[in-house]
Amino acid sequence: MSNPIHRRRLDGGNVILTALWWRGRRAGVLAAVTALLAALVSGPGAAGTAHASTVDTSASYVLVNRGSDKAVEVDNASTADGAKAGVLAQVHTAGRVKDAGNTVQYSWPGVYFEGRVSGTGVGIVLNDSAADYDVQIDGTTVATLVTPGNTTHWISGLSNRSHTVRLVKRNDTPGDTSAFGGFVAAPGGAVLSKPAPRSRQIEFVGDSLTVGYGNLSTSRTCTADQLRRNTNSDVSYGALTARQLNADYQINGYSGLGMVRNYNGGRTDVTYRTFYDRALLSVSGDVWRNPGTWRPQVVVINLGTNDFSTAVNPGEPWTPDSLAAAYRGAYGDFIQKLRTRYGTGTTIVAVGAGQYAGHVQQVVKARNDAGDSRVRYWSLDDSGLDFLGCDWHYSAHDDRLIADRLTSFVAGLPTGW
Repeated sequence: MSNPIHRRRLDGGNVILTALWWRGRRAGVLAAVTALLAALVSGPGAAGTAHASTVDTSASYVLVNRGSDKAVEVDNASTADGAKAGVLAQVHTAGRVKDAGNTVQYSWPGVYFEGRVSGTGVGIVLNDSAADYDVQIDGTTVATLVTPGNTTHWISGLSNRSHTVRLVKRNDTPGDTSAFGGFVAAPGGAVLSKPAPRSRQIEFVGDSLTVGYGNLSTSRTCTADQLRRNTNSDVSYGALTARQLNADYQINGYSGLGMVRNYNGGRTDVTYRTFYDRALLSVSGDVWRNPGTWRPQVVVINLGTNDFSTAVNPGEPWTPDSLAAAYRGAYGDFIQKLRTRYGTGTTIVAVGAGQYAGHVQQVVKARNDAGDSRVRYWSLDDSGLDFLGCDWHYSAHDDRLIADRLTSFVAGLPTGW
C-alpha cells in the first residue's frame, strides 16, 4: 500500500522543504540526510526566529530552490536504507573517487564526471589548486580550467534546453588531493538524472606514457609549468582507445615509477605497486573502495620503461640479471593480484616495448602455460611515432596512432563486445 500524499512548505532563508510521497520510493532513499533536514526545519528562519518542527521519517523530502522552484531529484538512486544522496547521485564517473559527503575526492589523472542539466548555464564546483581540467558541453570542449582553486566556474550562454556536461582532470598531481562538488544549474534550469554507465570497462595501468605526459607540447624541452599545461590524459592513448570502443575507463598512471625500479633508480622506498590500491595517492595506507560497479573486461598494463630505460647506477641493489628477475617476478604477482580482484573473465593485456618486451613475453608465457589463457601479450609498435612530447614522451599524434592500433587489438579479444 502506498503512503498518502501530503505536502508542507517551510519557508526558511533560501530553502523551501516539501514533503511528499515519492512515487512509491522508500523513505530510506534519503535517510542519510535526515539529520540535515531536521536542522533546516528547526533552525533559524528568515527573521532569525526558531521554527520548531519535526521530521516525518515515513516521508521523503526534497530541497527546492525558492528562486527557481526547481529540485534535484536523486534519479536512478538506490532505494536501500542508508543509500547516499550527493555528488555521486547526480554524476556518472568510473574513476577512483572517495565520497567525502558534499564532495568527492580523487588523485589519479583522467578522472571524469558526466552529468546532465537543463537551462542556459552550468556551474562546476571544484576545490583544486594543483590540477587542470577540461569542461565539455554536448561533446565540445568549451573551457580549460588551470588550477581553478576553490570555486564554482560558470559556463553561461547555452541554449535553453538539456545538455550533457563532462568534466575531466587533465594531468597527474599525485602529491595533491582534488575535490569536486558537483554540477549546478543556472537559475531557471535544473540538474537532470545522470547518464547511464557504459557496459564496457577498460583499466589502464602504467607510467608517464600512460598518463599522457607532455603530449600536447610542440617541443621536447619543457619547463615544469609547460609540462603541467601540456599534459592531457583525456587525449592519451588509453582515453582514446576507450572512447573508440565506447567504454568507461580508468587511467591509473603514475609518472616516473616502475614495477620494481623507478626512473634512474630514484625513490627507492616506493614503486608503482605501492600506490596502485589507493584512491588518494598522497595518503599513506589509503585504499580505494570499489563500489562494486567497477569490473573491467580488459586491463592494459604498460610498465617497464622506468625499470629499464636507464643503466643501473653504482650503489643500486641491482645487477642487470637480478633486476630482470625481480621485474618478472613482481609482474607475475601483479597479474595474479588483478586476476584475484577481477576474476577469470577479465582479459589482461601485457604491453611490451623496447628493453622490457622480452621480459613481458616470458611473464605472459608463464601465465598461459599455467592455464590462464586470458593474459595476452601486445607488442607496442613504435613505427611512425615522433616522440615529440615533453622529454621524448608520446605526442598527441603518437597517442592517436597507438590508440588506433590498440583499439584494433582489443576489439579482437574474446570479451563478448
